[in-house]
Amino acid sequence: MEVKIAISEMKSLFGARLSISKGECANHGSSETWFAPAPPDAVVWPENTGEVSEIVKICARHHVPVIGYGAGTSLEGHTSAIHGGICVDFSRMNNVLQVNDQDLTARVQPGITREDLNHELRATGLMFPVDPGANASIGGMASTRASGTTAVCYGTMRDNVLAMEVVLADGRVIRTGSGARKSASGYDLTALFCGAEGTLGLITELTLRLHGQPEAVGAAVCAFPDMESAVNAVITTVQCAIPMARIEFLDDLAVDAVNKDANMGLPVQPHLLVEFHGSDCAVKEQAERFGEIISEFGASGFDWSTQAEDRNRLWAMRHRAYYACLGLRPGKTAVVTDVCVPVSRLAEAVISARALIDESGLIGPILGHVGDGNFHAILLIDPKDEVELKSAKYVSEQMVVQGLSMGGTATGEHGIGMGKMDLLVQEHGESVSVMKAIKTTFDPENIMNPGKVFPL
Repeated sequence: MEVKIAISEMKSLFGARLSISKGECANHGSSETWFAPAPPDAVVWPENTGEVSEIVKICARHHVPVIGYGAGTSLEGHTSAIHGGICVDFSRMNNVLQVNDQDLTARVQPGITREDLNHELRATGLMFPVDPGANASIGGMASTRASGTTAVCYGTMRDNVLAMEVVLADGRVIRTGSGARKSASGYDLTALFCGAEGTLGLITELTLRLHGQPEAVGAAVCAFPDMESAVNAVITTVQCAIPMARIEFLDDLAVDAVNKDANMGLPVQPHLLVEFHGSDCAVKEQAERFGEIISEFGASGFDWSTQAEDRNRLWAMRHRAYYACLGLRPGKTAVVTDVCVPVSRLAEAVISARALIDESGLIGPILGHVGDGNFHAILLIDPKDEVELKSAKYVSEQMVVQGLSMGGTATGEHGIGMGKMDLLVQEHGESVSVMKAIKTTFDPENIMNPGKVFPL
């Protein structure tokens, strides 16, 4: 009954910008991966911070859950309304509010996607470099502390968000951080909300660090005789301090998938996809030095190019890799996991993961942003087959357990969501009780995206 009252109050404020249709709610309660559908009771589309505050105040009065929604590309069930409630869709809050080219910063609303943001920035000579693959919203990327293909060079969302505006669980609006490049003033609330997965508040504005568009860009792809050779080539490249912009790994199964999906014609062997940024001379020097390193590991087919069409085709293929891998079992879904380990343990971690998957009998391509020690496994399953689902979840958990034993983390970029709550405890131990205390302080009624990160 409480949620019906809340919806009625919102309807008088938002009219057609609030929907209770089954189709709309279903669209906002589905997942890209194996999680069962969990639709909200209503979806609302605010257009400014004041409206978001009013939504949260209404939900707080009636103890109704609030779930933020960006582009819906998260992989751990972050936007599933498992307790019902109101889905706040930020797609209408998608503007660039200010670009300060002298300070290399931009103020944006959370609903703008990374591709649209960079389209807006084209004429300025600047770019926002964080690239998780999907065309995710900036607010969602901040909420999951996303990284991606360029993190080895430009860092993650943690490194590129300077300030935020946030609506708290009681409807109050606060600002965190500033436009300054550094600060020693008070607690770092920006870092706290970056990665909180919508459990502490709703982000309504972000100040981002921008970077200059490189003078020249070179890209290449190369094959290796086995996974160990490819990953060891990455480790050596990183240790030699070659300033790579991207280093992506695809195992033979992933290569087979992208060949079928994008007609790439690559040898069905482990591959590295790389990109170099800098001046013409720097790109040439980086590519030549990289070529020397990978030759020591049996690489073949290395041919780098500065042609935009070649690069675009290469990275379009990489960005579609998840859907290409799903094509190996049409009509099925996947348990997707990501593990991040110190780069020195990367080869060991990837080889161990491959062994776990092979022993399970599952089809599971491995790919990832290996330049910073992050890799993914896409474990293809029939969601109606309980044996397959149980096996995939076991493999995913054991991959993380192995990663933790190597000094790594349960997730390098996907976040905890619903899928890795137990693993959060394994990684952080007693620190989780501190996280819960912070959650209770910010959200005593547990209305902000309940059931994610850890149970209360």
